[in-house]
Amino acid sequence: MEELLLDPKIRIWVFIPILMLTFLYGLIKHYVTLLIFSERTVDANQIQNSQTLMKSRILRENGKYVPREGFLRRKHYLIDDDGVLKKEQNHGPAPNPMTDPSMVSEMMKGNLMNMVPMLVIGGWINAAFSGFLTTKVPFPLTVRFKPMLQRDIHLTSLDASWVSSTSWYFLNFLGLRSMYSLILGENNSADQSKMMQDQMSGAAMAMPQDPQKAFKSEVEALTLTNHTWALEGVEEELVSARGN
Repeated sequence: MEELLLDPKIRIWVFIPILMLTFLYGLIKHYVTLLIFSERTVDANQIQNSQTLMKSRILRENGKYVPREGFLRRKHYLIDDDGVLKKEQNHGPAPNPMTDPSMVSEMMKGNLMNMVPMLVIGGWINAAFSGFLTTKVPFPLTVRFKPMLQRDIHLTSLDASWVSSTSWYFLNFLGLRSMYSLILGENNSADQSKMMQDQMSGAAMAMPQDPQKAFKSEVEALTLTNHTWALEGVEEELVSARGN
């Protein structure tokens, strides 16, 4: 197929408008999110529980480098009848975030802010700019890239390096992270790829790990852990190595 030559008006009426629309949508979304979302507070008990579990795991994994007396003191501090792990184990179950009305409201706001504008803008771009070729990547690609880069363009003989208008929208939608980070900072609400990752991990966040089960399993694991001094005879080895 002969090399295509795009009309310069496509750059003015298709390429740049899609880029600016996607970029401005991210800016507006960021500032609207700051206005309607409440600031998230960190639960001190949750941080304390995680640090306690981490301390126990570190003791199990690296206790062999601590003298036996020090290992036993730390172990008793954690798993004795008055130990930290036993106290936390006897606490009530963690509250389910899904029963918190404020959490449900925040999730609904997030869905409205993320999905509805994306569908509206994507539908409008698909209706207004469908069928245009906007640009070409400066390196050759295989035919496997055609479904991704040439949506709404059904030409088998067209080079896979050409990018359609709809695909250009999705590339901008997911690829402006560096620009948003430069203008808005790292922790911004305009990053669409980060938003999709948060939605994928939302189910796991909605159903957190039961602290009682976590502390119980950690108590059992630490109880079965015996101290093995890993530095046995290290002084003699060091002296002999220096002597040689």
